[in-house]
Amino acid sequence: MSVTTAALDPSVCAPLPVLGQDVTVPLVTGGEVTYAALDYAASAPALQRVWDDVAAYAPYYGSVHRGAGYLSQLSTDLFESSRRTVAEFLGCRADDQVVFTRSTTDSLNLLAAALPADCQAFVYETEHHASLLPWRDARVTYLDAPRTPDRAVEILERALAGRDPYGPALVCVTGASNVTGELWPVKELAAAAHAHGARIVLDAAQLAPHHPVDIAELDVDWVAFSGHKLYAPFGSGVLAGRADWLRAAEPYLAGGGASRTVARRADGGVDVDWHTTAARHEAGSPNVIGVYSIASACKALTEAGFDHLVAREQELVSRVLDGLAEVPEVRVLSLFGDDAPRVGVISFVVRGWNSSHFAAALSAEYGIGVRDGLFCAHPLVRTLLGSDPQEPGECGAPEAAPGERSLNAIRVSFGAGTPDEHIDRFLRAVTELVRDGARWNYRTEDGRCVPDRGEAAQV
Repeated sequence: MSVTTAALDPSVCAPLPVLGQDVTVPLVTGGEVTYAALDYAASAPALQRVWDDVAAYAPYYGSVHRGAGYLSQLSTDLFESSRRTVAEFLGCRADDQVVFTRSTTDSLNLLAAALPADCQAFVYETEHHASLLPWRDARVTYLDAPRTPDRAVEILERALAGRDPYGPALVCVTGASNVTGELWPVKELAAAAHAHGARIVLDAAQLAPHHPVDIAELDVDWVAFSGHKLYAPFGSGVLAGRADWLRAAEPYLAGGGASRTVARRADGGVDVDWHTTAARHEAGSPNVIGVYSIASACKALTEAGFDHLVAREQELVSRVLDGLAEVPEVRVLSLFGDDAPRVGVISFVVRGWNSSHFAAALSAEYGIGVRDGLFCAHPLVRTLLGSDPQEPGECGAPEAAPGERSLNAIRVSFGAGTPDEHIDRFLRAVTELVRDGARWNYRTEDGRCVPDRGEAAQV
């Protein structure tokens, strides 16, 4: 997969309006500043368009699928039309199913529960934990971190060539790393999987908000992603793709909505006829607002011109990388090399700084929100930092005082709603912190690096 922007002018696409763009936050040094949200990889701010659509629907909120009233019928139509919108956004094939879930993690756990008996799973150690860990009931082969896209394909082909060719197999791969932002060769990996009789699921949590995803074009079997990374509120996700394994599996949750009929048997038991549609795995009252939010975000990105959004984001990526390259103490983390194409997700470490201390100073002294830690991708970050794979670490900040070495990194991430000023402020802050040091004293409290109250640093 590649990003082509040469024919597009990013200046024709302004940042999309998002919630919170005018929120101000206090600085420990005094005063307030507009908050610079540069943690899109964790949760992107909701698009104003999405929020407006939800607000317009809210008075008409009603139960779905089983209500005779007008609002229930309207909500049912909205729910099912949202399914069609998502299918179109993902380029689904005619017989694909779109199942609504709570998140990417929930989607991949649903698929893991639907794997046929004796299925083999092949997963790169570079995956986010959401796609690294769900395959507990399968025979799992963890693949080493590749250092080039071609090597990723070679590693997979070798692993698949050595498997039992008669049993079911599934490959799980990310589309864009949540640590480095680097794009993976999804289409080539799908071809390799299918050549060896395996299927493939794409974790598109970090890809879908930044780059068009087309199931048919990539030839993947399933795609999973979360609404809260696609500029929609929390609590909704998608698993889209082939229906056969999903139809054959026991319902992910047993309950109302998943069943077509339930009847008592003469022996006192219960017979259940389960749905074969996506409803089979959507038991309970669905998150209609969350589903509609995802559909609204899909429409907003499409109508804004995804190619132009990609072009503008690539300009921001280049500016951040160029700016960080001017600070010798900064090392940007990369698996495939400095020139590898990536989305707006960049992780780095700063020589002489504890990463949690640096992130705390960005927040407290500049009003910039980034992420520090291992980003729920422990094996990958340890590989990139050159540490012992057994060395302990947590998703959040480790117990390390300011100035001490820490097994974690700093991640800056951005997207369709990021204004130029946030990028400029971030680069200025990095330069000033490295050059002049923090203006405030910090301490470790409950595993987090926080400013000392009233303790300005002696410069």
